[in-house]
Amino acid sequence: MHVFYLFVKRLFDIGCSLAGLIVSAPLWLLTAIGIELSDPGPVFYIARRTTKNDRVFNMLKFRSMRQGKANESVFRGEEDRIFPFGRFIRALKIDELPQLVNILIGDMSIVGPRPASVEQVQLTRGGRFARTADVQSGLTGPSALYDYLYGDLVEDQEDYMRDVLPIRLELDLVYLDKRGIGFDLKMIWWTVICIVSHILGRRPEKLFATLLRWAEEHRKQEVGKCRTTS
Repeated sequence: MHVFYLFVKRLFDIGCSLAGLIVSAPLWLLTAIGIELSDPGPVFYIARRTTKNDRVFNMLKFRSMRQGKANESVFRGEEDRIFPFGRFIRALKIDELPQLVNILIGDMSIVGPRPASVEQVQLTRGGRFARTADVQSGLTGPSALYDYLYGDLVEDQEDYMRDVLPIRLELDLVYLDKRGIGFDLKMIWWTVICIVSHILGRRPEKLFATLLRWAEEHRKQEVGKCRTTS
């Protein structure tokens, strides 16, 4: 079953990324023009990330920050680093479209834990979170959705580290325990719901509550295991 799932998942990734690249081609052109008009410079931003087995790769994004303002050592930067059009494409996740190329060539998957920054890998892949590196990183998943619904609203670095990151890391482990064809499809559908809800100025509260519940239940299970083995 595990081998079959991985085979189907890779075929799905190839098919979806190819279709996505073809369908979104006009949007790439409009985004490139918008970036150049808003903040002239490189259209793409290349981030050093880790994926399965902690392999380092170059993750592609449309640039949303002013030139020279990106800082991979922190989770949240100052809001004024993001130029106006960059804020727009980040809100609709258009800045993530170039990762379809990463998915096509096998660096990433459609669904999985978000790739860890090379500078943050000891923090996000250390201890019990190390097994997150057992699977291919993804474009979307439980932790990415939580970050989109709540984490992106937290601008202060200390607040993010305290209130958002622990839940994000827990949800990465939740994905490892729940992953399968059905769960992957659910994450894709939930991603659509989250983006549409954002456009409508709403937050899918039931979906958000479910993510929080998953994280808390998983944390309690982990604590219980530690007490049992100690």
